Amino acid sequence: MSLLVGVVAAYLIGAIPIGLLVARGFGVVDLRSSGSGNIGATNVLRSAGRMAAVLTLVGDVAKGYLAVAAGAALAGASPLGGAAAAVAAVAGNCWSPFLLFRGGKGMATGLGAFLRLVPLATLPAVLVWLVVALTFRYASLASLMAALCVPLGAVALRYPVESLAATAAAVAIVYYRHRDNIGRLLAGTERRLGARRA
Repeated sequence: MSLLVGVVAAYLIGAIPIGLLVARGFGVVDLRSSGSGNIGATNVLRSAGRMAAVLTLVGDVAKGYLAVAAGAALAGASPLGGAAAAVAAVAGNCWSPFLLFRGGKGMATGLGAFLRLVPLATLPAVLVWLVVALTFRYASLASLMAALCVPLGAVALRYPVESLAATAAAVAIVYYRHRDNIGRLLAGTERRLGARRA
């Protein structure tokens, strides 16, 4: 029962639509009707500006970290509790009950969640994101490449098997949520960072 309580708590914390709330504070009435319609920091950047995007990014990372910390505390100090909470936080961000089970793509929330669960495996992913984003200027490609680094790092650093399974599950969710971006990347039609909608 304690595991279930922890997972539900992590899911609900992860489901808080930070981007939607921040964008509203910057004058964008409904972020889902602006830009790409996504509630993540990239669309906030395009729709509400840099400060709003930074606040969204920080908020999403923080809620992911908090979701795992709270979920693990409620579920008990077992590796399974924290691992399940991490996946629940990412799922909550992607399928939020506050948004009729729509949401973001899980990347920033996943970053926060795995900074709490497997920090040494997660930090290199931040560097990979920066290098790819600055080199190719595709936020989606940077996210996809960085996401792969986390389970690989977790394996290399010999984190518990529960944590390895959680990173793999989260990466699967992130890739599924980026399926349209993957199609546009392959077709050469994906928008670059800094590009304005025509």
